[in-house]
Amino acid sequence: MEIIAILLFISILVLILYGYPVAFTLGGISIIYALCFLDPSSFSALPPRIMGVMSNYVLIAVPLFIFMGIMLEKSGLAESLLETMAMLFGTFPGGLAISVVIVGALLAASTGIVGATVVTMGLISLPTMLKRGYKPELATGVIASAGTLGQIIPPSVVLVLLGSVLNVPVGDLFKAAILPGVLLVAAYILYIIIEAKRNPENAPSIPKEEVQQFLKQENVIWKIFIAFFLPLLLIVAVLGSIFTGKATPTEAAGIGALGAILLTIGQKKFSLNVLQSVMRETTHLTCMVFIILLGATTFSFVFREMGGDIYLVELIESSNLSPTMFLILVMLVIFVAGFFIDFIEIIFIIVPVVAPIFIQYEMNLVWIGILIALNLQTSFLSPPFGFSLFYLKGVAPPEITTQHLYRGIIPFVLIQLVFLLLVVFFPGLVLGLVG
Repeated sequence: MEIIAILLFISILVLILYGYPVAFTLGGISIIYALCFLDPSSFSALPPRIMGVMSNYVLIAVPLFIFMGIMLEKSGLAESLLETMAMLFGTFPGGLAISVVIVGALLAASTGIVGATVVTMGLISLPTMLKRGYKPELATGVIASAGTLGQIIPPSVVLVLLGSVLNVPVGDLFKAAILPGVLLVAAYILYIIIEAKRNPENAPSIPKEEVQQFLKQENVIWKIFIAFFLPLLLIVAVLGSIFTGKATPTEAAGIGALGAILLTIGQKKFSLNVLQSVMRETTHLTCMVFIILLGATTFSFVFREMGGDIYLVELIESSNLSPTMFLILVMLVIFVAGFFIDFIEIIFIIVPVVAPIFIQYEMNLVWIGILIALNLQTSFLSPPFGFSLFYLKGVAPPEITTQHLYRGIIPFVLIQLVFLLLVVFFPGLVLGLVG
């Protein structure tokens, strides 16, 4: 029976890689295996399991954070934020690229949706960077890497889902992700400054006359305030309410959704059509997440009924794999899986299978959650199959080739790998802020 459980896992992975819909493959194949190999009476335990997942209060944060991100995207704040930041940092070497990283981090903290951030940044900043004379490799590398910060910088949908699957407080994951996220942004900026100093022609500064002309505009202080401090205020309201204990992540997500509406109204971009569009996209993404979650719950139930989790724990113990070696093995599997399937499928298929073994090894699950998020972020950037590269290629001008994307992203992937190793060997970077 345990071997059949492993075959179930392999069958689902193969079919998903072959292109079958994830949600229906997870649920459908699991039911077929259960009908063939389990006692029919065991099915009575499945509906309560599904209802337990669907009534999970924490998961209400998912549609609210998605709504918040899409509403901010429609508000035009990203565009005005980038224009303002570019002028403020314009005279520095690589100033425009630094602005893109900072705006990417702020958008990540506002949306938590990688695809939306990469596409938005690509549409807004890539034509500007190319027009300013930036080397295509540097421009695309900066945009793709900044766009994926939404995987790790809270409030992140990835961290919400990981918290649910690993059964750890989402607030703890948010706290644990802050320092790695900030240090990662700093590392990106440091690399840009070094590259701009070494090769100024790859990252030219904005002419001083243009910056001075911007600063002489009427109400320039107010424009900077609107562009920069309002999104920052929203981020502080969401994360601050969680970290101070005033609100749960779900309640904070509600604050974020309301704040995004108010900011869109303030930008005079709010209308019934915008609201309908945001609600339609939110519903679409939320339904996708939850139908996969239902399939994953069915798979997890059948896999455990067959004793698959116990078998895996016994197999790892009998193989004398050290906790570190098992962690490396899991990280490699997740990294490779990230080339072919989305983070939602990885979180709902692979993580529940390995979580009991991490518990058996008495590893800190908050630390494991951050490692998985960083790993997925790195996988999203890595050639040849990185999802972020595909998102960016889809909105890039025709002169930007796939080779530009591949060459440009390599330094940022190396930075990510260094950070992943740092978090592995120095857990205090993650656990220092978690009480």
